[in-house]
Amino acid sequence: SVSQAENSGCRGEWIRSPPPPPQLSVLSGCAIIVRGQPRGGPPPERQINLSNIRAGALARRAAQGQPDSKDTPDEPWAFQAREFLRKKLIGKEVCFTVEYKNMHREYGMVYLGKDTTGENIAESLVSEGLATVRREGFRGNNPEQARLCDLEDQSKASKKGLWSEGGGNPRNFVDSLHQKPINAIIEHVRDGSVVRALLLPDYYLVTVMLSGIKCPTFKREGDGTETPEPFAAEARFFTESRLLQRDVQIILESCPNQIILGTILHPNGNITELLLKEGFARCVDWSMAVYTQGAEKLRAAERSAKERKVRIWKDYVAPTANLDQKDRQFVAKVMQVVNADAMVVKLNSGEYKTIHLSSIRPPRNEGENKDKDKRFRPLYDIPYMFEAREFLRKKLIGKKVNVTVDYIRAATGPGEGTPAFPERTCATVTIGGINIAEALVSKGLATVIRYRQDDDQRSSHYDELLAAEARAIKNGKGLHSKKEVPIHRVADISGETQKAKQFLPFLQRAGRSEAVVEYVFSGSRLKLYMPKETCLITFLLAGIECPRSSRNTPGGVQVAEPFSDEAMLFTKELVLQREVEVEVESMDKAGNFIGWLHIEGVNLSVALVENALSKVHFTAERSAYYKTLVAAEEGCRQRKEKVWANYEEKPVEEVVHLSEEKERVANYKPVYVTEITDTLHFYAQDVETGSQLENLMETMRAEIAAQPPVEGSYSPRRGDYCIAKFADGEWYRARVEKVESPAKVHVFYIDYGNREVVSSTRLAPIPPAFSTRTLPVQATEYTFAFIQVPQDEDARADVVDCVVRDIQNSQCLLNVEYSGATCPHVTIQFGDTKDDVGLGLVKEGLVMVDVRKEKHLQKMVTEYLNSQESAKSARLNIWRYGDFRADDADEFGYSR
Repeated sequence: SVSQAENSGCRGEWIRSPPPPPQLSVLSGCAIIVRGQPRGGPPPERQINLSNIRAGALARRAAQGQPDSKDTPDEPWAFQAREFLRKKLIGKEVCFTVEYKNMHREYGMVYLGKDTTGENIAESLVSEGLATVRREGFRGNNPEQARLCDLEDQSKASKKGLWSEGGGNPRNFVDSLHQKPINAIIEHVRDGSVVRALLLPDYYLVTVMLSGIKCPTFKREGDGTETPEPFAAEARFFTESRLLQRDVQIILESCPNQIILGTILHPNGNITELLLKEGFARCVDWSMAVYTQGAEKLRAAERSAKERKVRIWKDYVAPTANLDQKDRQFVAKVMQVVNADAMVVKLNSGEYKTIHLSSIRPPRNEGENKDKDKRFRPLYDIPYMFEAREFLRKKLIGKKVNVTVDYIRAATGPGEGTPAFPERTCATVTIGGINIAEALVSKGLATVIRYRQDDDQRSSHYDELLAAEARAIKNGKGLHSKKEVPIHRVADISGETQKAKQFLPFLQRAGRSEAVVEYVFSGSRLKLYMPKETCLITFLLAGIECPRSSRNTPGGVQVAEPFSDEAMLFTKELVLQREVEVEVESMDKAGNFIGWLHIEGVNLSVALVENALSKVHFTAERSAYYKTLVAAEEGCRQRKEKVWANYEEKPVEEVVHLSEEKERVANYKPVYVTEITDTLHFYAQDVETGSQLENLMETMRAEIAAQPPVEGSYSPRRGDYCIAKFADGEWYRARVEKVESPAKVHVFYIDYGNREVVSSTRLAPIPPAFSTRTLPVQATEYTFAFIQVPQDEDARADVVDCVVRDIQNSQCLLNVEYSGATCPHVTIQFGDTKDDVGLGLVKEGLVMVDVRKEKHLQKMVTEYLNSQESAKSARLNIWRYGDFRADDADEFGYSR
């Protein structure tokens, strides 16, 4: 005190020293407190509010004893304005003028220095965009107000401060730090996950909420007191004891709704993960997305606390606690996709189980069905439902998947406006390391379900689902697209006799048509979706008599025939929701089409007969598959299997067949046709070595995935063997045929026979373990024997299309007849019917016969020539104008 200074003889020191500047403190961006020089005691203080301007208000806590009051955050740029004044004025001498008084406040101008010639603080604030001009009651003859308005206009034009992009939102401050760690001191801990920190070196005081978590809080009651939630005080103490007044680093990660989210890093660890691990906090989805240190670490920490049942998790019961380990995780085969979020799988035990994808919602119908007269079909009428179902069908049907059960959703009864749902097993389904639900969401074909924070029944990969949905929204995929929704106009002509009659000739002429099996009514009765024709038809298998299932009739319920359920299950497992090919022969009086169905080279009618689940019907006699059907039936009849269990063989007279002498030795071997060229050469793989190729490709891709090649490091040269990334994203063995430039390299896929022009960035050296020394080239080039391909482009294109449709990507039988200049000439038979493919082309008038002179081939040549004469007589295709080869051979491009 002064009196102590006097008594100690120091009074002269005080008199001789220069007078100190006025003392100041800054209340806000437009209000300061000043004190004059001390004269015999503490000087009086005065609050000066800057006139004609307004700066943002700083944050305030709710008033004690006022239940209606609430905490208010900083207004935009309020803190920056206060800091501007603090740095500008604290410890400096100022001069001020009072213009007017309002209640207990004085309004005026403040200048830096001893007189009004110094810097005008109000003008400085406005010019920096840290305050706005009060224009109400503006008097045009007031030069000070006019100057402030001019400065404000200039600040707006320069987009400073409040006028910058974002209008001074604290988010700009957070974004300007670019999520880099900054030094700070923790000044206050409000609860376990909210702190007040002083950011260095600029001494910004900010409130930070820890990203990704929430601790128990202190609830404010009506009388102003605070009531702690369970473990709130312990959580606050846990954070205080480790962080309060400590030097830390903070990563400011986001600022939604004026709330600054961040992560506090202490030399001893991450407080966010520690709070979770010790059971003082729970993960929160809305802020988990911005956490930069890995959301999976937070989930793992929370999972650890749940398993140990510590603190807030002391009463926790896991959603799958009642399931055995074998029921929580298992491998199963997908048999059917139900809508877009569920599937029927077959377990190793043979049991069928319906699995729902966790935490996602399939596309839903927005609004009511506008066409009341039209039957509502969810698969086709709900936008993106068909796309979602097709995505799952193509990815999963017939494939083995890994299933991890996340929770069991209990059955719910019907409520007002809501249907009843049975108990549902919800799981994460993966194939090849890909989370199917995440893939579906990332394509915008499903949305993520939002849960209450205390609802633990959710996907074990919930954060990945949210991130995938955010990407889909950002990229405008599927349901989030602003484009018009796809419309599927699918005509259902099942049972529509008149429409079926009109459609029948078209399907008969088409030969083999592509289809998808949508539903299986019985072993031989199916509903098909025809993608090219965009229609639904009912299809009956030709040539067989299948046991009938039970059905309702006017006379009552017709009992199912023996083995009808087995036949239906066999057909379901083989073809349900698979892509198939159908040959329509006729239709019945009810408008159902009758014909043959093929899947991957297997004739379904033949397969049912081979498995003793059907008998051959007499109508098969006129079909090309009759011999195959009879042979299959005979074997089952002899063994008395299933439908032949009660068969009694009738004695028959022995008939001796004289085998005619063969002129040619046929040694047909099974091959898989992989590629057909425009010149009607084709490439085929030997079926016997197919498993070796599959094993090599699987091992090679695993090695490449473990050690990916460096993009662009390989320089291709003509004749080199290498690996190339095909359009499906997989790597295959290839040979470089030509190098035009680094962006145009011609490659030949040695195991499949197809060619492609690729960039050198999609090529890499072939690993030595997978070279042609380990496994020779698998695709061998062949051409058809005994036929001459038309030189006319259109006619040749017809032949190639026909062959591609018949044998590409299918298993056939091949016999080498004679060698040629570039490759062997062969005859090739269909794998199921054993019919000669080349002979079929001759019969249809698509090609001519190449007459060979070899003696042992004359029988084959004669058969081909007879078929050619039949096609010529019927004027089929190239013979439609008669025999053109004599006079017009040169014009048409043919020769004898």
